[in-house]
Amino acid sequence: MGLSWQQLLILLLVVVVIFGTKKLRNIGSDLGGAVKDFKKAMKDDQPKDAEFKKISEEVEQTSVENSKQKEQA
Repeated sequence: MGLSWQQLLILLLVVVVIFGTKKLRNIGSDLGGAVKDFKKAMKDDQPKDAEFKKISEEVEQTSVENSKQKEQA
């Protein structure tokens, strides 16, 4: 039950009539800026994730070493 291309065209015309091309251009610009900022934020988080993973591996290794030392004592 998807929309056919005729229904999409009619919907597009109704939206243009209601909002006008100027408002649609502004909405598109704002939406594009939001997507750009979101992608930038996701790229900024990747180094933090890698650093967190490295630290968690070090902590796990240290806890394993401490457990072995306690068993030997």
